[in-house]
Amino acid sequence: MLARDEDCSRPALQMDENAPATEIALRPRIGLVRSLWGIVATALSLIYTVIFSVPSAIGSLFANGHAATPIIRAWSWCIIRTCGVRVEMEGLENLCGIGPCVIVSNHQSLFDILASILMLPGEVRFVAKKELLKIPLIGFILHKSENIVIDREAGGKAIRRAREVVRHGYSICVFAEGHRFSDNRVHEFSDGAAWLAILNKLPCVPMAISGTSTMMPRGAKFVVPGGRMRMKLGAPILTAGLKSGDRAELTRKLEAAVRAAFSTEV
Repeated sequence: MLARDEDCSRPALQMDENAPATEIALRPRIGLVRSLWGIVATALSLIYTVIFSVPSAIGSLFANGHAATPIIRAWSWCIIRTCGVRVEMEGLENLCGIGPCVIVSNHQSLFDILASILMLPGEVRFVAKKELLKIPLIGFILHKSENIVIDREAGGKAIRRAREVVRHGYSICVFAEGHRFSDNRVHEFSDGAAWLAILNKLPCVPMAISGTSTMMPRGAKFVVPGGRMRMKLGAPILTAGLKSGDRAELTRKLEAAVRAAFSTEV
């Protein structure tokens, strides 16, 4: 079941990375039937990836990446439905009327990305690490469909890329913890999202994602199906008049908003 509290419009794509060795992932105990469902759902998700990746790559070459968006949405929808993930969205009214923005979220699972693609209004592109460009075809789609690939040695390129992405009508989603954590907690945010927002004069919208930490914990080979997740958008924080030196304070506000909206039980 996919649910929104009100209809405002729609979404787009992003990627993720690796969690530190010190992270303790939550691994739920599940029965035989659910385990078999997870194995089949994982296999089908890989098949969907093979099926959708080629047309997504072709679509990413047209209309500044917009042509890829409906294909990527269909790809995400198939995976979420096959895995039986129930998604609830709250606070969509906070995105209405503000135009392109920077959505700043915590990150627990690959399902955070898929659900953002389906549930966020408008078209959204993501910030990702350059290592993801090495993944065959996925890296091509990531780059050509207008996502922002971060190279820490060339931060100026990220700013220029963000301006281009916004000019093409996309909002930007940033998972501000830097990578995904499967311990069902919100971790410290980096200031990269605030930096992008301030330099591009975009409002920031905090988003808390709850319930995905056990769906495919770090190190798991198969999805844990039949889960429920909640996405909650907070009130936008304007960046007009802020300078680069204000990014630490803005980051603190965004992290506090996400922590307040996050729930350990869904």
